[in-house]
Amino acid sequence: MISKKFYYILIIRLLVIFFSALAMGFFFSKENYIVMCLFIFFILIQTSFLIKFFNSTNRKIAYFFKALLNEDFTLDFNENRDISSIKELNINLNKLTHKFQSAHLHNQTQERYYQELIKQAEIGVLTINTKGHILLANPRAEKLLNHTPLTHIKQLEKINTELYQLLCNTLNFQRKLIQINNERESIQLAIKANSINLNGNQLNLITLQDINSELDTKETDSWIKLIQVLTHEMMNSIAPITSISESLLKQHQNNKSTSNIVNDIDNEQEAYVDIMDKGLRIIKNQGDDLIRFVESYRSFLNVPKPEKKLINIAKLFEKIELLFEKQIIQKKIDFKIVVPHEVTVYADEQQLTQVLLNLVKNAIQSLHETTNSKIELTAKATQDSKKIITIKDNGIGITNEEMDRIFIPFFTTKTNGSGVGLSISKQIIQLHGGSLKVQSVKNKGSLFSIIL
Repeated sequence: MISKKFYYILIIRLLVIFFSALAMGFFFSKENYIVMCLFIFFILIQTSFLIKFFNSTNRKIAYFFKALLNEDFTLDFNENRDISSIKELNINLNKLTHKFQSAHLHNQTQERYYQELIKQAEIGVLTINTKGHILLANPRAEKLLNHTPLTHIKQLEKINTELYQLLCNTLNFQRKLIQINNERESIQLAIKANSINLNGNQLNLITLQDINSELDTKETDSWIKLIQVLTHEMMNSIAPITSISESLLKQHQNNKSTSNIVNDIDNEQEAYVDIMDKGLRIIKNQGDDLIRFVESYRSFLNVPKPEKKLINIAKLFEKIELLFEKQIIQKKIDFKIVVPHEVTVYADEQQLTQVLLNLVKNAIQSLHETTNSKIELTAKATQDSKKIITIKDNGIGITNEEMDRIFIPFFTTKTNGSGVGLSISKQIIQLHGGSLKVQSVKNKGSLFSIIL
């Protein structure tokens, strides 16, 4: 609102110009040209002041809107003016500037917050326009697709043809599963797409989720349930056999002793008795072996809940090296520990030690046909606070067929192996909320990675 003082100043200036014009006309009629010229000069000065008075306000408002358009909130208008209307205008303009500045800062903060959320999200996010340009690809999406930077949908064709065709032909779909293969690993992705309209622009929002850990957990649960059923049924079947065979063997031995005392047994009967004796012993021994076999797999079902604490990985590696010191020296293995900086993990020390012992033991066993044998243990912390522990060897490696089965309970490539070591190791890491992965090339070595 413009104050009364502004009106008074405006009216006074107009009246001064008006009466000056009358005076000029009066002196013109009296042919007093000198005074008339003075009044003309005075009118020009007053008109100039009036124009400047209006232009200063208009210019000020123009600067204000121009600054807003350019997102410049540094303008500060003088609030110490004599004219209350100008003072009030400057105060309101400053208030508007501060309000726009606060709103702008709030929007920027919100935008940075949402951008950071998207960056930190464990789900990959892609935003694609109608021309196929990728307007947004968070780091998780680039990592899952193993490509950076992602700028156009055509890049996806080189990654996976099925994924490219799916995103080209469909704007909206619910969960679809696609497997992405690269030189590092094979990833099972769950993909969703939604079409959204933003400020008149049609955009396609794609989410990518790695469900390998979910599948691994379900697979482990399935194996546990299966093993529970099998061990229960096997124990129910084997236990009576061993018990009965043991009773029969004792009874047979008693009968044999009695027959020898009476001395009424001929050679044919003696041979028959020996066969019975051997047969019963074999049945009993085989039954005992089967029971021990079943009991060994019950360890897979009874992995306790981790009791976590902070563990220094470098010290844990030194402990592992000390436990295998004799084998390392005997087999002349170049054993290296690489921990660039102090790395600590929140885990169950006993269980993590069990996993590392199993993996290092497997690495040593894989070096039996290798010259210049090497094993390297490394640990590092990533930018997203994950800890990665790796066990690398240059042994015989693992074939592609074996890679698909090495974590399956009971599967082993060793003649004296039980086939539960890697299964239990994977289950322990899953109980810690992590994952156990492997990369291997036949006759070139293997790399096991623990990600926590």
